[in-house]
Amino acid sequence: MLNNANDATSAPRRWQALSMVAIVFTVLFVATDRCIAEQRTIRLSVVDADTGEPVAARLYLQSSAEKPFYFQSDDASGSAVRYEKQNWINKRSVEYHTTVSAHRCSAAVPEGEYQLTVQRGKTYFPHTQTLTVGANDVELTVRLKRWADPQSRGWYSGDTHLHRTIQDLENVILAEDLNVALPLTNWVTIADRAPRAGDKNLSDIPDGLVTVDQTHVIWPRNTEYEIFTVAEQRHTLGALFVLGHRNALQLGVPPWRPVVQSVRSTDPGALFDMDKLDWPFAMVLPTIAPDALYELSNNHVWRTEFAFRNWNTPAPAYMQPPYGAGQGGHRQWIDYTLGMYYTLLNCGFRMPPSAGTANGVHPVPAGFGRVYVHQEDGFEFDDWLRGLRAGRSFVTTGPMLYATADEHDPGHVFRLSAPEAIPLAVDVLSEKRLSYGELLINGRPEVLLRPQNQRTAEGAFRSAFSLDVLPDRSGWFAVRFWQPHDDGQSRFVHSAPWYVEIGEEPVRPLAREKRYLVSRLENEMRRSQGIVPAAAMQEYERALAYYQSLDVFDDSADVAAAARPSAGETLKRWLDNMINDHRFDVDEVRLATGLSSAEAAEAIAQRADSAGSTGFRILPYPGGRHPRIGFLDGAIRPQRETKVSVFPPWDEGGYVVVDVPEAVFSNLGLTYLAHEHIPTIWTEQGIDLPRLEWSVDEDTLHVERKLPGGIVIESHVTEQSGAAAMQLKLTNGTKEKLTGLRVQVCVMLKGAIGFNSQEKLPSVTAPPFVAVRAANSNRWIITAWQPNHRVWTNPPVPCIHSDPIFPDCAPGQTVTVNGGLWFYEGDDIQSELDRLADQP
Repeated sequence: MLNNANDATSAPRRWQALSMVAIVFTVLFVATDRCIAEQRTIRLSVVDADTGEPVAARLYLQSSAEKPFYFQSDDASGSAVRYEKQNWINKRSVEYHTTVSAHRCSAAVPEGEYQLTVQRGKTYFPHTQTLTVGANDVELTVRLKRWADPQSRGWYSGDTHLHRTIQDLENVILAEDLNVALPLTNWVTIADRAPRAGDKNLSDIPDGLVTVDQTHVIWPRNTEYEIFTVAEQRHTLGALFVLGHRNALQLGVPPWRPVVQSVRSTDPGALFDMDKLDWPFAMVLPTIAPDALYELSNNHVWRTEFAFRNWNTPAPAYMQPPYGAGQGGHRQWIDYTLGMYYTLLNCGFRMPPSAGTANGVHPVPAGFGRVYVHQEDGFEFDDWLRGLRAGRSFVTTGPMLYATADEHDPGHVFRLSAPEAIPLAVDVLSEKRLSYGELLINGRPEVLLRPQNQRTAEGAFRSAFSLDVLPDRSGWFAVRFWQPHDDGQSRFVHSAPWYVEIGEEPVRPLAREKRYLVSRLENEMRRSQGIVPAAAMQEYERALAYYQSLDVFDDSADVAAAARPSAGETLKRWLDNMINDHRFDVDEVRLATGLSSAEAAEAIAQRADSAGSTGFRILPYPGGRHPRIGFLDGAIRPQRETKVSVFPPWDEGGYVVVDVPEAVFSNLGLTYLAHEHIPTIWTEQGIDLPRLEWSVDEDTLHVERKLPGGIVIESHVTEQSGAAAMQLKLTNGTKEKLTGLRVQVCVMLKGAIGFNSQEKLPSVTAPPFVAVRAANSNRWIITAWQPNHRVWTNPPVPCIHSDPIFPDCAPGQTVTVNGGLWFYEGDDIQSELDRLADQP
């Protein structure tokens, strides 16, 4: 009876429960039906603005909540490939797009606001617009405007580092207008394993060239050795690519030489590519494959945020001033990549540049960094590979660069009996204004190229240059340009090098370059001892012996011209300044003091355990290390007696070099200049000014310069409440009134960590103040002078200026200008400037 009673009372409850379930299902059905009803369709056609013909493209569609949406092709013969990558270190480094064929496509989206961006390769202006999707579907046609046509000039592009399927690439290379794709279809990460058994291989690899159309092809057989595991333990070595080979590779690594020898014998047309410079074992490769490609734009250079801030191998100080670095941002990584390339070229290796993205693994479009190869007779794949090997090329992440030296493409070898001028013609096109360019000779930026940025009929910017290259020794030269971008990550373009042979003179590295390569090999040998096989260690030993055997460039003439010899306590003070405070290397100590390499090395060793000073301080700048990174032709043989180093209060903040003054102009002409760049009124008369030194009195540095004719310039720099208080005095000892007394005071940022990227940094110009913020922090450097003539910044140096102007000065009178240099850490720079302005 009890059970029956329970059954009787539970029946209504069951009906209630069933009713609730029915209601829930009804609500869900209605809600789902409503959601389906709210889906709308964006139908998109992309055409060339000039021809009206449909073109393939890369599409970004993002909601106001930053959710990505993707397109599909509306044509049965079309294709759409979805790409979704997020970096595992920096979650803001994302690449979410669809590459679509030249057909109409569509995306299903809920009602709302969206941002649509349409891009196609490098040479079309991107199109971005906001879409409001309401009750109706949206149909639109985007007309992409081409701003450059490298193919019409015989230049064809490629990406040497891809991880995509062949099927995907048939779509992708058309959307990116990428002429050559070299996917690494065999990919092995474990030592001793043959590529055919690679742990990351693709399947169904075709045997021959895949032709998508007449100018877009895929070579499907390429191999990546990227070794992370040796002797069954984690031990990173690095990567070597074998590109364009026709036969399957049978050998594992290490050692590496047997693979190179085998490929050269069976596939002489194949190429080797070094991938990234910072792989621990990478400096072995040039001694094994000295003509290997070198990726100037590699798989850490992206359209999105930079991610890999920590590097496998630290960069030396001459590549990452002032002290070297093992980490950095986008521009620091590019500078390291380029600096390492220049070092290898200076050792005599003729390594053509390449570019690879690792699209398929990283958040970056295929061909974001790409290499263009010149083919005068039109596109043909085997000839493209030969041109890549010959270095008839340039690498770009944005601008287009067409340059010839004496009418020869890059890669040409000039064989001269004696130094002579080589005419260089440069034509560079860019989507946005270029900031600056440089002529490099043996890795040194010898000539600053200031772009004209003239508008073309297509709406791009064109700059053209004709100049003579004046190499004074065997080596190489190249040109590069930089284009600022809204995301703060500059785009660049870099020619392959032209080579110069003068008589029988070999190419010689600088001593510091040789020391770096030797130390890098020694460090890697210690790290790998007992882990890599004996044959691999023998390769390390041979590479080390090669670098040790290199003759270095004889810079004794430079030392004799620049050194300031001293002795006793004076020398000791300068050595403390150079080594403890500025962390000079052997060559810099030699250049500043005239000591021999052995003496300089001994002085450094004696101070190895010295902690050095910390915190804010002001010191005479010792010379020996050029205070600029770029525009070196605007500061030849800089004098040290006008320059002070001001060290900020921050840990590992480096230092700022202030030229007090850099230049003084007057109605007489250029009255004083702290370096050799343009003639002064004295050099035009054949008068050389004597060298001076700062005098130090407690916290004040003082120097007095008596010019011919009676003008006296005094400089005073003193510490004042954690800042540098500066004063310039000018006394007129002539018989005529001096007018137009403009002064340049240059605050050079090469040694200031976070401020030395040669890119336009966030800044505030509020005369007399100019303030610049570090790239990745809220630290600020501020300077001001009064009375003020102008404030400005110059990223190629990099430097900032608040330039004063003296009052007119009658005979016998003295006039004064005052300035300061301050450091601020915080987010309210305007309040800080207001505070400084209120100070007496």
